[in-house]
Amino acid sequence: MSVGVGVFVTGTDTGVGKTCVAAALLTALSAQGWRTAGFKPVAAGLGDEPDAVNDDVVALQSASSLPLSTRQVGPWQLRAACAPHVAAELEAQQLPRAGWREQAHALARQADVVVVEGAGGFCVPLSAVHAPRWGLDDVAADLGWPVLLVVGVRLGCLNHALLTAQAIEARGLRLAGWVGNRIDPAMAHADANLDSLRAWLPAPCWGDVPWMATPSPQAVVSALNLPVVAKALGLGRAPC
Repeated sequence: MSVGVGVFVTGTDTGVGKTCVAAALLTALSAQGWRTAGFKPVAAGLGDEPDAVNDDVVALQSASSLPLSTRQVGPWQLRAACAPHVAAELEAQQLPRAGWREQAHALARQADVVVVEGAGGFCVPLSAVHAPRWGLDDVAADLGWPVLLVVGVRLGCLNHALLTAQAIEARGLRLAGWVGNRIDPAMAHADANLDSLRAWLPAPCWGDVPWMATPSPQAVVSALNLPVVAKALGLGRAPC
């Protein structure tokens, strides 16, 4: 049985557009005929409704070409909209490190491409405060898949992006690419910042997403350089 490729999507911070970029990537590859699956190991911000589903999980599920359940896409969905380890503590839960790699690889046995989205930034903790620390950087390392970095283009993004790239390299992972997402329409010298990232990040730019008042995965697709994406992920000729 063939096994698909995977990519781990992380960001320079929370609220930088990881979900929109991850869903856009799924949408674009699905349109080319690839079998795609989204996966978000942990999501915080479910709300109080008994049957609620996290918005990020819904977005990834909707953009996947495979018919996946919300639990396949988002196995751990926590109610409070805060750091995942805090949300888990509020629900008297402990997030297990074991099992997520197997769930992601199970999706890779069904899909050509699995897009895994983290929560917040690359080093977000998932363990209880007084337990040995582990976090999303460990999840990424356990998977061993290349990483896509979504850079929220705003003041401070150069430092955040370069530090995140160093953290990814320190875990022995390959930064496959990055996407600049212009989340601050008033940012001065945004083009110069993006030029700096092109020069200093050790990976190709997969896209420059303009500021959007109401961003959607479909709108972001047009900002992605799909030939660069395919090359970075080692994808051959698209099925259609």
